[in-house]
This record gives sequence, C-alpha cells and structure tokens, in this order.
Amino acid sequence: MSEATTLYGDLGGQYAAELARHGVTSAMLTHKWQRVDLIAPHSDLDIRLALSGSPTSWRQWNESLAAAHRAAVAASPDNRRLLEHPPGFAFTVSEIDARQVAPAELATWSLINGHAPTLQRWRSRAQMAAWDSQDERFYRAILDARLRGRYQLAADSTDNVSRDMSGYRRHCVVWHYLALCWFAAACLATRTRCPGKTAALNQWRPAGLERFAELFLHQVHATTERGRPDAERLLRAAHRALAVAMGHVPVQAGGTSGLGHGSPSTAWIMTAGTLRVRRARWLYYLDPPPGAATGYLIAREAKELQAVTATLRTLAADRVTAEQQLAARMAELIPQGATTAATLRRALADLNRNSSVVEDFLTAPLG
Repeated sequence: MSEATTLYGDLGGQYAAELARHGVTSAMLTHKWQRVDLIAPHSDLDIRLALSGSPTSWRQWNESLAAAHRAAVAASPDNRRLLEHPPGFAFTVSEIDARQVAPAELATWSLINGHAPTLQRWRSRAQMAAWDSQDERFYRAILDARLRGRYQLAADSTDNVSRDMSGYRRHCVVWHYLALCWFAAACLATRTRCPGKTAALNQWRPAGLERFAELFLHQVHATTERGRPDAERLLRAAHRALAVAMGHVPVQAGGTSGLGHGSPSTAWIMTAGTLRVRRARWLYYLDPPPGAATGYLIAREAKELQAVTATLRTLAADRVTAEQQLAARMAELIPQGATTAATLRRALADLNRNSSVVEDFLTAPLG
C-alpha cells in the first residue's frame, strides 16, 4: 500500500469521525480527484458532503462543521496543509439523484465513506451525460484562470507547508498548473469528463505531447531529490507543454456569458452547494488552530465570491418571481471586492441579520 493511500485513507477516516463527534452527519463523504491524484505529503483533501436532507438550521450546521474542521486540523501540524480548508460543497442526495449537480463536478469524486455503489452510479451517469455548454464553461474557466501568464508560482502559498519546501514548489507547478490545465484541455479536446489529473496525463497524449506527459508524471511521483529540476525550470517546461497542448483544443465557439452551470436549476443548486459551506469556511479562517495560516485563504475568497455573485445576479434576472427576488437578496449579502478578515466578519454579521433569506436560499430548490 502506497504512502498516499495510507495517509489519505487514514485522514479521511479521521475527518469523518470528527464530523460525527460534532454532530455533522452525512449520507456520503467524498473528496475531489482520484486517490492516485493525491500526492503525499503535498496534496490537500478537498472534501464534498452529500447530505440526506437539509439541516434544521444551516447556521448551526456550519458552526458545527467549522468546529469539526478546526479540531481535525489541530490534531496534527501536517493537517494545516492536508486539510487546508473546510469542504467545498454540500449537496443533498435528492439533488444529486435529480441530476442537479454539474456532471463535470461529480465525475471527479472519490469515496471517503458511504455507499460505494451509489457513488459509482452517480459518477457513471455523470460520465454518460450529454456534453453541453456548462461543460465548456467549467473546463475553460480552469484554463482562463491559469493560462496567458495568470498562473503565478509565488501566489501558491507555502504558509502551511511544514516540510520539503522545494518539493512542494515543484508540486505546485506540476499539479496546480500543468496537470490541472492538461486535465481541462483533455476534457475539451475529447468532449469527455475525465475523472482526474493522472488519468488525463496517461490517456490524452496527442502528437508532440508524449514526452511532456511522461516528464511531468515522473516529476510529481518522484521520491528522491536526485536529478530533479527546480520549480522555475519546471515552470518554463510547463509553459512550453501547455502551448503545444492548447493547439489540440478546439477554438471556443461563442461567448461564456449566461449561467456558468447550464440550466437555472443546476446553477441554483451549484451556487447553493458552495454557499452552504461558506459560513464554516469563514468561521474557520477567522479562528484557525494555533499555527495554521489562513490569511491567503481569506484573500482567495474574493475570486470565488465574484463568480458566485455573477451567477446569483443572472438567476435574479428582472426580479419578477419569488425565486428571482430571493436570488437578488442573496446576491446583496455576498461581499464584493477584496476580502479581508474584517470583510468576512461583516459578511457573517450580514448573514446572521438576514438568516431567513439565507436559510430559504440554501434550502429551497428553484421551482
């Protein structure tokens, strides 16, 4: 059994136990990416929750989730990186069964605990769903955020990295930049939803890319320092590889305006899914365990919240229906611009003052 399999398997079990101790129950606990994509000790566990139903109070549920995450991180200094942030999404089982969760998101899930056949059914259905504009937006957004000089190695914070700093910087180049863009390019070129980064590097190798795929797979899985290039040299190679890769990606037809998650119902659920855990994230970022750094995570919120607000405003449209008015009111509660600790404290206070709006949006599906 590999180090990564043992490390992340144990970590997932510990996290599930901590959730249970804090009263956070889920029908299924999953993480993004396949197990082979988790590179010990550098990859973090990006968790998703599938709930049997909505809790009585999303506010109380988030407070418990934040407390559970804080306790899990406090259990080991390594967990400051391995459990960098609280879960990224929470959906209900009925929403997933109703195909209201984006297939591109579901296709990457791996089981931590729960009913394996159910997850396999969800993933198989996601793989077989017809390719559409929401897939184009999903994968092109990955590229748009990183290509043409947008990826900056210095912005990949090392604040919570406690060992093998040079190895972590190489990991950032290969796994946060090259492999993630390769994954998105492979999906766009083949119009399929790849389950992970390793699969993309192994399975999508157009002419001129074979040696790059082998190079970067070797680098990310290498266990010794001997002969390994520094991060800056790897970054230059990654730029060259992606320049070739993008030549195999079809030119985008039309714009990317409108809903980023396809149908209004899917856009609503995807937006609610990320907002359902936002309060827990903010609570954790504002009060992490001793030694855990969250300043860079607070700053990172701005970009994610900008996308959330854009979707909410599109859902609000002309504010005629009750659902549109609810989306508009929710959009007004999302912080705009740069995010700081003070920003998040004000946002939490706003959510508390408008609890009925928040609870209604997070619970009520789009009719």
